[in-house]
Amino acid sequence: HERFGDRAVLEAQYDSMRRWVEHVAGLAGESRLWSAGFQFGDWLDPAAPPDRPRDARTDTHLVATACLVHSADVLSSIARELGLGDDAARYAHLAGEVRQAFAREYVTPAGRLAADTQTAFALALRYGLLPTEDQRRHAGERLARLVHQAGYRIGTGFVGTPLICDALCDAGLDDMAYRMLMERGCPSWLFPVTMGATTIWERWDSLRPDGSVNPGDMTSFNHYALGAVGDWLHRTVGGLAPLEPGYRRMAIAPRPGGGLTWARARHRTPYGIAKSAWRIDGGQLVVRAVVPPNTTASVRLPGSASSFDVGSGEHEWSVEWRG
Repeated sequence: HERFGDRAVLEAQYDSMRRWVEHVAGLAGESRLWSAGFQFGDWLDPAAPPDRPRDARTDTHLVATACLVHSADVLSSIARELGLGDDAARYAHLAGEVRQAFAREYVTPAGRLAADTQTAFALALRYGLLPTEDQRRHAGERLARLVHQAGYRIGTGFVGTPLICDALCDAGLDDMAYRMLMERGCPSWLFPVTMGATTIWERWDSLRPDGSVNPGDMTSFNHYALGAVGDWLHRTVGGLAPLEPGYRRMAIAPRPGGGLTWARARHRTPYGIAKSAWRIDGGQLVVRAVVPPNTTASVRLPGSASSFDVGSGEHEWSVEWRG
């Protein structure tokens, strides 16, 4: 729906989504903590033994409760989109109750978490689980320290990986997100490339540094999950993201870094191809964009804190760049 503006998928799946959230809310009970039963958790945390992929460093029930908050938030937004006001209010209230329970159970007054991991802080920052601005600031600082202590190598599994770069950027730490992106040691996104990979692997080390195959039962060499960073690449590095369903209104806001000198992103919207591209050349950073007919874009150029709107057509801007 966000990418193509297709409400039909929301209408078709609404009942199943509602029943799932109701089921999990029932499991959480009055405590509003999903704290019992089997959980996959942060599956394939790089520290998990090959034969025990669910043995992640992040408490599985912390992950589960955080995901219940997010599920209720998303369901509330979908209900609002479908004109179901009572449901929207109901699931917003549920999300608030679970968010409060999460904070009581897992968050210290200073913004530390019961699980001192990259995944736990990424969840807390991205899902809005920290009640105060001071807690959010301290959590961002702690996430930065964890990433630095890991030598900018990834410390997340299937849950934390889609969130970690955005969490760092939300905390104003774009440079650290790029350091993680460009890291080549194992585990990292570029380690498989150094080993000759042309696909995303199921495990960070499906092929180990010594060239041996990971002995775990699940060792696919073609598995999307850890490639979820592609969404961040498209929105943040390329600078193209939807602001309204179907890119009826879009953001053009590249955030260069990591020593990259150019990037480009494109998306086939219902209105036509949208593009965002940038290049650094001779102290100038040039941004080019294509905004399809009958759409608008909010543009924020690198180094600027303000944005401006443009209509459909081809656009080009140039700014001084000393990054």
